[in-house]
Order: sequence, then C-alpha cells, then structure tokens
Amino acid sequence: ICQILHTAPLTSYMMWMCLQWYRCSPEMLGEQVRSQFIQSHLDEDTQAFLRRSMEKSGWLFTQLYHSLFSTIFSPIVSRTSINGFLGRGSMFVFSKEQFQRLLRIEPEWKGQRMLDLGAGDGGVTEVMGRHFHEVFATEVSTPMKWHLQRKNYSLLGIDEWHRTGFQYDLISCLNLLDRCDEPLQLLQDIRRSLVPHTGRLVLAAVLPFQPYVETGGAWVRPKEHIKVQGKTWEEQVTHLSTDVFLKVGLEVEAVTRLPYLCEGDMYKDYYMLDDAVFVLKPQE
Repeated sequence: ICQILHTAPLTSYMMWMCLQWYRCSPEMLGEQVRSQFIQSHLDEDTQAFLRRSMEKSGWLFTQLYHSLFSTIFSPIVSRTSINGFLGRGSMFVFSKEQFQRLLRIEPEWKGQRMLDLGAGDGGVTEVMGRHFHEVFATEVSTPMKWHLQRKNYSLLGIDEWHRTGFQYDLISCLNLLDRCDEPLQLLQDIRRSLVPHTGRLVLAAVLPFQPYVETGGAWVRPKEHIKVQGKTWEEQVTHLSTDVFLKVGLEVEAVTRLPYLCEGDMYKDYYMLDDAVFVLKPQE
C-alpha cells in the first residue's frame, strides 16, 4: 500500500487522509487481542517527518542524481545500501510519544541495555535509544553500518548478537520479520535474549504480510515461511498474536496500527506501508 501527498502544507483533506492510516475496528480483533489494542493518532513528530520528506522531494538536482545512481547500481547493490551511500530513504515507524505510550513508560524512564535488529541508518534507534544506557545494533548493509558507527552505537554481527551472553531489557525488530530467511528462529533467539520477566520485544510487521529476502538487488522467497491467515489488518493481527507468536513463547502486551513511512524521491513525496506494531513479552 503506498500513499503520496503533494508537496504542500498539510491541508484539511491531507490531514483526513493521514488519519485513515490509524483506523482499526476493534470489534474485528480476536477477543484475546482486543483488550491489548492501543489507538494511535497523527502527532507532531509524524507531521514533521512528512514535511521534511515533502521538502526533500522538491530538491530537483539532488533527486536526479539519486535516480541516476540508483539506476546504475541497483542490479548489483541492494536498495538499502544504495540509500546508505546516498544518505536518503530514512524511515519513520513511531514518534517518541507513541513509543512511550506503547511501552507504558515515562519520558524520563531509563533501562540498561537495548538491541535494535536491522537498525538501518539509526533514525528509529534514536527514538528508543534515549531510554537506555547501552545501545546495540545489527545491520547487514555496510553503508548503513557507517551511519550507526557515527552515532556511536555498538555494532554486533548478525550471526553473533544472540551468542554474546548479553540479555536485553528491550529488543526491537522493526519490519524485519518479512525480510529474513528464518523468521521463526529469529523470534526464538530474541525470546532467549530478553531479560527474564521484564524484557520486552517491540516488533513491527507490514501487513498484509508478504515475505521476501533482498539479495544483491534481487528478491527471493525466504527459506522459512510464515503463513499469516486473514485478509484484513485486524484478522492478520489476530492470527499473528494468537498463533505465530504464541508458538514461539511470546505473548502480546500491546498492539497498535501505525504508518511505516519512508522518505520519497523525485516521483513521490514519501512512501507509506501499513504497520502493526506489537509489544511482546516472554510467556511465563
């Protein structure tokens, strides 16, 4: 699902369009999930990201250069790495207030250690990282690793983060489940790496759930396939909550509907996908 708004101040119509991104019919959620749903809203941080994206899409010569670079290198370099080289394509998953509301924490709350899996350029990591004394991250793309290192995050290898002996107060897995080869194994590794009883997983998943893995500019099916049942956002959220997550020992504590936003290009001001953002805790 992609949405675009024209490069202009947020008009009443555009505001109305944005509000549709957060709509949910709680009565369509399963009984176990309904009480965990949190209604989110368009807030100032989200509007600020949209305005910045719309402004950048109007930088004609910059966008022409980006388009030419992408055309030349996309057959051999992943889209993520191209964005890392160009310093574009920043993502927005949730605002500071939305994150705090999901976790039920105060702005001053601090935890010891967090890990952001597939952190990209670290933009979303910053939103969460202000609440932790130690921030670790993983990332496949070398250019994105450079961004993370400049922000002084501790990098761990994608095959070693769950073997360090560390346990984390928070692990984030944002829009990664449909882009990894072994998603169920990933969830099991996360559960084992959380601090017992108090550790939490923040997981975002694009719905409808369509898993693919990016390999050198090509998209292939993952080795391990999660089949998510249901046609609507509410039905897929219910199936993930009551079937997929429970099978790996994770229980939903909170869930909300948010737009997964990405900076645009010369063709679109920004891109939007439909996200379900969960807070999960290990089952006792």
